[in-house]
Amino acid sequence: MKRNYWIVALIMLFWFVISFITNIMGPLIPDVIQNFHLSYLGLAGFIPTSFFVAYAVMSIPSGILIEKLNQKIVLIIGFTLPLIGSLLFAFHPAYITLLLSSFIIGLGMAMLQTVINPLTRVAGGEENFAFFSVLGQLVFGAASFVSPLLYSYLVQELSTGKRSYNLFVGVLAKITPPDLPWASLYWVFAVILIAIILITFSARFPALVLNEDEKSGSVQSYKLLLKNKYVYLFFFGILSYVATEQGIANWISQFLFKYHGLNPQVVGAQEVGLFWGLMSVGCLFGLVALKLFDSKNILRVSASVSVVLLVLCLFSSKEIALIGFPALGFTISVMFSIIMSLGLNSVSSHHGSFAGILCTGIVGGAIGPLIVGNLADIFGLKLAMLVILFPMAYIFGISVWAKPLIQNKTVKLNELFKK
Repeated sequence: MKRNYWIVALIMLFWFVISFITNIMGPLIPDVIQNFHLSYLGLAGFIPTSFFVAYAVMSIPSGILIEKLNQKIVLIIGFTLPLIGSLLFAFHPAYITLLLSSFIIGLGMAMLQTVINPLTRVAGGEENFAFFSVLGQLVFGAASFVSPLLYSYLVQELSTGKRSYNLFVGVLAKITPPDLPWASLYWVFAVILIAIILITFSARFPALVLNEDEKSGSVQSYKLLLKNKYVYLFFFGILSYVATEQGIANWISQFLFKYHGLNPQVVGAQEVGLFWGLMSVGCLFGLVALKLFDSKNILRVSASVSVVLLVLCLFSSKEIALIGFPALGFTISVMFSIIMSLGLNSVSSHHGSFAGILCTGIVGGAIGPLIVGNLADIFGLKLAMLVILFPMAYIFGISVWAKPLIQNKTVKLNELFKK
């Protein structure tokens, strides 16, 4: 079968756009709190919650959609929903519209990620799927690093009293409220999404034939799976990971501002960008580690080191926090893929349906930041972020009780370099 590497390049662009838009919320939290005069941190926690609730709700229906509709239609709908969400907030920047905007964007992103993986396999070939998946992760991390930098640039350029605008910033200055410079990002998102929709519309995609483990499965397959205790245990594993990831990422900037007085629009944004960037680097190291060591042992070390790092970030000096928060992105990077693979390797059939159930565990991204925010109103953000230790402990537990039917294949170090 002929490989279509132009489509693979387009898929990498998709990953960049998805990450560029979805992982910006962490740096925005301090601005949201200040500009919308939120008296409770728990209200800020509802922003990522609205996104991840939509993500979880749409995961299984998206799997059904790609079996019923042409992949181009799914992709265009998937990008159109974030466009609608971005324009909604850009035209009417308010707390309520930000919640609704995040929900609509989440619906679209869930659709996109469901179709992108099988499309990558078909366009690039099964023999190259692992390589392109890792490349996608790197692109994803690069975009997560870049978007906070753009946020910092726009906020500084559009600050009240600034007059040395270039053409790009000048246009944004005319359509963005002067007291909400960060809202200009949503106009940028809208322009990017319009461009990507036009590109997608003109592209010719290969016929998408789903593997069994990519299909959503029948109602009967879900009924059978829901009788298996491991389905629930690994669902909570994915939920715990995403709660950990988002519970950290969404509160880094606010924490550094509150306890160390660091500018959230500069230092906070940079720290969140580094968190996502090092997560991508960690994925690369994780691939090598999984060739050398049992995945359960890697998960155990990852969880243990992450617990220590989080405690140090919360209760040590500013300098340690500035190093530790991005480092957490590196140490938790392998958790999602290992939990997912351990889960899928713990059942003998209906992997497509099980994958859909596991993906609904992404709702953890709605729960983690919300719990931290609400507890912060009672105990303070520093103590509230300690709640993240609970999902980390559960992930450590997976490394102890998981009994996959198939273990990951390992080689000796000298054999790895020979290959």
